[in-house]
Amino acid sequence: MEKKDTILGLIPQQGMLPLYFNKDTTVSIEVLKALYSAGIRAVEYTNRGEAAYQNFKEMRKVCDTELKGMYLGIGTIKNGEMAQMFIDAGTDYIICPGLVESVAAVADKNNMLWVPGCMTPTEIIKAETLGAKMIKLFPGNILGPGFMSGIKELFPNLLFMPTGGVEMDKDNIGGWFKAGVCAVGMGSKLITKQLLEAKDYAAITQATLDTMAIIKSIKS
Repeated sequence: MEKKDTILGLIPQQGMLPLYFNKDTTVSIEVLKALYSAGIRAVEYTNRGEAAYQNFKEMRKVCDTELKGMYLGIGTIKNGEMAQMFIDAGTDYIICPGLVESVAAVADKNNMLWVPGCMTPTEIIKAETLGAKMIKLFPGNILGPGFMSGIKELFPNLLFMPTGGVEMDKDNIGGWFKAGVCAVGMGSKLITKQLLEAKDYAAITQATLDTMAIIKSIKS
């Protein structure tokens, strides 16, 4: 099975995609380990600061040596050049905040999964035409589960994942799954600023386990 297909199966199976950035390399690595301890095998590290590239390279090394089966993706990729840079640094997949054609081209050339951020049916149609298999609904809190319900039937062959403002409670997450998403992107509501500042990695593991349990109960 191709890596692309493996990841397209893994994210829905996981039911969530944790995403974060921290300028401190050690913190970034420890969060990765905390997520891995909870059973997470696909993570998005967001390219949101100057330290992101160096941190990512160190995280890649940790994945390769210590975290067997972890797929490390890069998020907030806004152009093809940036995409190529992280492909060379060993990313497993690419996630964009919008629909970026140059990223699609670079990813396809490298036979890599790319997930565009979309907010309108027009963007989703364009993404599908460019070969996207999974769509990030962004910002999720603006669009809401009602949007997902409204468009789901138009795109039977696409996977959808809302990111941005997905809450940690059963009602919010349940509403999204009921509307037809395959997973939810979990950022600052899961890996909170407070936990990062306190370096409370055990609490990050626990919050992740709790969220996975909520998702499991919703799906069953």
